[in-house]
Amino acid sequence: QVQLVESGGGLVQAGGSLRLSCQASGRTFSGYVMGWFRQAPGKDREFIAAISWSGSTTYYGDSMKGRFNISLDTAKNTGYLQMNSLKPEDTAVYYCNADPRPPLSPLAFWGQGTQVTVSP
Repeated sequence: QVQLVESGGGLVQAGGSLRLSCQASGRTFSGYVMGWFRQAPGKDREFIAAISWSGSTTYYGDSMKGRFNISLDTAKNTGYLQMNSLKPEDTAVYYCNADPRPPLSPLAFWGQGTQVTVSP
């Protein structure tokens, strides 16, 4: 059974940092891409970043590069999203996925999400 489990969310003051983790298990993910997305209340899901499972290639959404950094430990099958200089508008539920045919193929596996709240 494939599982993706996010952790590391929480409440942080504006200007602070958080590192989210996404632990993937249940199959071999070679050839997959791990992505991070977020969704704020009343807004569409927004792409943040993605990384090839080899770790050799990264992708960032518009305006995401600079404050957000994606990485992946292939030995642990765990991805990370380092978020710096957080702003109240970064408040959202953050999700990771593992996608064999990005972007957003129906074959992708998703985590349950972790809440990030940034206070002014």
